[in-house]
Amino acid sequence: MAELQRDTRNSNDKRDSIQMNSNQEPKKPKKRSFSQRQRNMASGYMFISPFYLLFAVFGVFPILFSFYLAFFRWDGLGDMEFVGFNNFNIIFNDPLFWKSLYNTIMIGLMGTAPQLLAAILLAFALNSVLIRFKSVFRLAIFLPYVTSIVAVAIVFSVIFSNQDSGLVNAVLGVFGIDPITWTRSEWGTKVAIATMIFWRWVGYNTIIYLAGMQSIPNDLYEAAKIDGATLRQQIWHITIPMLKPFIIFTVFTATIGALQIFAEPHIFQGRAGRPEGMSVVLYLYRDAFGSNFFGTASATAIVLFFIIIIFSSLNLYFANRIGRSKKVGVK
Repeated sequence: MAELQRDTRNSNDKRDSIQMNSNQEPKKPKKRSFSQRQRNMASGYMFISPFYLLFAVFGVFPILFSFYLAFFRWDGLGDMEFVGFNNFNIIFNDPLFWKSLYNTIMIGLMGTAPQLLAAILLAFALNSVLIRFKSVFRLAIFLPYVTSIVAVAIVFSVIFSNQDSGLVNAVLGVFGIDPITWTRSEWGTKVAIATMIFWRWVGYNTIIYLAGMQSIPNDLYEAAKIDGATLRQQIWHITIPMLKPFIIFTVFTATIGALQIFAEPHIFQGRAGRPEGMSVVLYLYRDAFGSNFFGTASATAIVLFFIIIIFSSLNLYFANRIGRSKKVGVK
């Protein structure tokens, strides 16, 4: 009898424990602080963060500091003195600044406009089926671009030497032309620097145009030949309109590069930086590291920044109109 009561009590206890466990809420899984997608995004940002950190330190900060410094007088070591727009008044009243701006625009036009036209013709020739050993010619044309700009400037300084025995002066002497003092001549300096720019960048633009031409279907050229189109007509009515995106890109980069020329005139004319070849960047460099006028140098950099925006916008506007048909009204 006692054993029966004990078994009954044990069964009742088990039933009560089972009922209590059933009344308890099921355990919820612990919430994770970050989802898998968020962790993947964080990992991606961590991988690319070194570039952005370096860009912020060596790119964004100098730009912002230049805008700030343009309103101060500072020699790089002493205290900074707020002068407002006085630095801009100084450079705008300096005839050498306007001379440097004129030189930069003229050298840019002389070095880039013929360069882009020659690059299209060279690319068309390299894309022709009549040319053999195309890889050799492409390498030879592109080689000046990978050459050190300092080495290029030194070599051209020897070619355009002021002495009678200089290569260009010797060739001019054969035709009875007097020797030219290239480093002190107004137009001689511009021609020499523009020739350096032309020689160094024509291969780069040629390769870009060649890549664009290879994307043009050959059926268009074959149809044009059947219709009797000349080589000039093929280039003007087929090649150039189809190369419109590539032309816009090269015009944009060439404009920015032309307004930022520095190494060519700096090495060609030496540290003196004569007015005949003074560029805006060379004028800025002379103020900052020659006279320790960092305020006026920063003001010049800001002015050059807006000049680049204006010229790039104009060039993009005119380049964007290439191949655009005019709407003719119907009477």
